Amino acid sequence: MTERAFAKYEGLGNDFLVLDAAEWPAAELTPQLARRLCDRHRGVGGDGLLWVDRGAMAAGRVGLVILNADGSRPEMCGNGVRCVAAWLVDRGELAVGDALVVESDAGPRPVRVRAVRDGVAEVEVAMGRAAVTDAASVVDVGGAQRAVRAVDMGNPHGVVFAPTDDPMGLVRAVTALAVFPKGVNVELVATEADGFRVRVHERGVGWTQACGTGACAVAAAAVAEGRWRAGEPVTVRLDGGPLVITVAEGSWEVTMTGPARRAFAGTVG
Repeated sequence: MTERAFAKYEGLGNDFLVLDAAEWPAAELTPQLARRLCDRHRGVGGDGLLWVDRGAMAAGRVGLVILNADGSRPEMCGNGVRCVAAWLVDRGELAVGDALVVESDAGPRPVRVRAVRDGVAEVEVAMGRAAVTDAASVVDVGGAQRAVRAVDMGNPHGVVFAPTDDPMGLVRAVTALAVFPKGVNVELVATEADGFRVRVHERGVGWTQACGTGACAVAAAAVAEGRWRAGEPVTVRLDGGPLVITVAEGSWEVTMTGPARRAFAGTVG
């Protein structure tokens, strides 16, 4: 069996195997491959695969295909985009101050490397326009009702601003809503003095250390509900650490800033 290289990167504990398209043919990027490599007991382990096509790198663009650990293909992954930028930094193809456009299933996502310290790249990503529903849906969990705000960040999110004693029951109830026919990432949010504390149950992955698009969805929902002000950066603290999110006033364009780093590299057959 042919040995091929990979590099494992993480953004706040949301971890991915980065595969270079020059070495990994597109035809081999299958759900079976994702499940095999992402298996934490019999494979390398990870929340997903990031397949990067550097064919247009000279023009400042790279292609990105994401596969979740279960083999499904999400439209977008904010932490994954930062990991792609960090991977290119480590290859010497991107430097502090450089800009790049990452082309994903959700469309182009411009990135800029703000700093590199001790092997950690601080990356800013223009995450696109948040689409927030005008009215919240309501779910019932154990007799208690919870409002769910649907947010589209190129992928679907259900944001709940209320703690619960049954988080998995709440996730199941949100996932069952008709407004999410393709599944949903669920954000359970507690309000803090200077931002928000969030747990994320990610579609195709499960409970995850961090979710970049999820943090963006929380910030957008918070602005929509008057819990935060547009144009002002907000700290969204996930299990793996904080991201800084800004929702532009009027346009709903969202900017995300956070770290990414290489955990290790190797080969697999």
